[in-house]
Amino acid sequence: MNLGNLVLQLIIDVGSLILALVIVIVLALFLNASIRVVREYERVVVFRLGRVIGVKGPGIVFLIPFIDRPVKVDLREQYIEVSRQTCITRDNAPVDIDFLIYFKVIDPLGSVLNVRDFRGAATGIATTTLRAVIGDIDLDSVLARREEINNILRVKLDEVTGRWGVKITTVEIREITPPREVQDAMIRQMSAERNRRAMVTEAEGKKESAILVADGEKQSAILKAEGERQALILKAEGYALALEKILEIAQKLDKNTMALQYLETLKEMAKGESTKIVLPMEFTKIVEDISRLIEGREK
Repeated sequence: MNLGNLVLQLIIDVGSLILALVIVIVLALFLNASIRVVREYERVVVFRLGRVIGVKGPGIVFLIPFIDRPVKVDLREQYIEVSRQTCITRDNAPVDIDFLIYFKVIDPLGSVLNVRDFRGAATGIATTTLRAVIGDIDLDSVLARREEINNILRVKLDEVTGRWGVKITTVEIREITPPREVQDAMIRQMSAERNRRAMVTEAEGKKESAILVADGEKQSAILKAEGERQALILKAEGYALALEKILEIAQKLDKNTMALQYLETLKEMAKGESTKIVLPMEFTKIVEDISRLIEGREK
């Protein structure tokens, strides 16, 4: 009897322990299902028996287990990576484009009720809109107006996603890949442009050099001319001083001295090979002056 009682007591104790464990697990599950911790950047849209009862959070949110169903919504800015899409430009050139869509949920309730799969829907609209935008632009504009295309895509996407409670903040095209032949042509064009710039730079250098050389020669010629002018001025001033000196001396000579000088000049003229000597009209007057000079000395 004692052994039977011990076995029975052991069974009862094990059953109690199992029951206690089951109760603890049920309570844990109940608490886990009834309590949610919502972070600052999250909101919870609560459905009760299929009906929306509101948006909860942040903080601790209490739910009725198995009756309330929470749907978390992240309010942080997120992005969708759209894989490479092949688009045809207005001039029938195929280009491959991949881009990123940055978005932010501004209405948690609308983002849950109004669209089932926002990411898939946004990707589909983005690719369709991209093809429409690229189809209205030629290839050169697609390559040169990337920022403008980004803005057009953002505006068009935001018009659609606005009713879903989602704001498109930015659209960024990461890469545009034109056809191979276009890439080769662009490489040749860039090479030609670099050669042109090099030639222009070289020509401008030669031009600057020629201008500097010409300017130097001009300055040299100006200085040389200035020096010659100064030399001529000094020479003329020397002649003027000499003439002034001669005039000063001549003014001090009397008629007799001038007559003797005149005769001395005639004497030198007579030594020449010429057989004819032309005498001026004033010669007779000079002879008279000389005769008087001689008579004066004899007396």
